[in-house]
Parts: sequence; C-alpha cells; structure tokens
Amino acid sequence: MKIDANLQQPTAIATTLDRPIIFFDGVCGMCNAFVDLVLHADNHDTFLFAPLQGETASRMLPPLPSDPREWSLIYLDERGSHEMSDASLEIYKRIGGAWKLLSYAQIVPRVIRDPVYRVIARTRYQFFGKREACRMPSATDQARFLP
Repeated sequence: MKIDANLQQPTAIATTLDRPIIFFDGVCGMCNAFVDLVLHADNHDTFLFAPLQGETASRMLPPLPSDPREWSLIYLDERGSHEMSDASLEIYKRIGGAWKLLSYAQIVPRVIRDPVYRVIARTRYQFFGKREACRMPSATDQARFLP
C-alpha cells in the first residue's frame, strides 16, 4: 500500500500533525500488543494512535487493500509516512532509550526486512488472534486515541 504523495511531503504532514500517529489494525492481537508496548514505553506521551478501520485513517490515508492481511502498520510523523518494517523501527527510534537499539535493525536491507514483515502480517490473525471489534482505550489512554 502506498501513501498519497501529498502525505509523503514533510510540509503537508507538519500542517496536519501535532504529534506522530501510529495507524494499526484495531482487531489484530499482535497489533494491539504492539500498541500496549508503545503506550508503556512512551514516557513522554509522544504518540497518538488510530485504528486502520477508523475515521482518521479513512480521512488521512489512501483506501486500504480489501484483504486485511495485506495491511501494514503505518507511522506518520513530521518527516512523512513510514510503512512495514520501517514504521516499527522508526517508532522504536523515537521512543529512545534501550528501545532505540531495535531501530539499528535498519542496517538490514529493506529488501530482506519487508518480506519477513509481510509473512508475519499475513499470518498475524492465525498466530496472535483477532478481536471482534477495535480496542477501546482505557480512560487514562483515551486522549491518545483518534477515532
């Protein structure tokens, strides 16, 4: 999935983003575990979260493939959009601390990282489960979740 060219321009993103947004599959068990990890590790409340099935995603992103197994984690920040393995590695880098060490996996060429990401993405429901509906954030986290 490719992000609209206008969203890839840092100036276009900067005008619409106050904080970076992590778009995730709201019904995926693995994706929700990743969101929980980021919520716990993000001591500065840096990130906002939005399900790929939500209004924010439909307004800011191009249409998603019809098969959810083809969806990708999407990270939007002041530099533009990041997908697949780049998205998670950029998030780890932004969290900082010990998590930043994981971002050094960027030395592995994308041509290797992204096919591995695709295999995991295609089998994520099978191995990590699927919820009936998107997650409902706790009262503490609600302000960080976009519709």
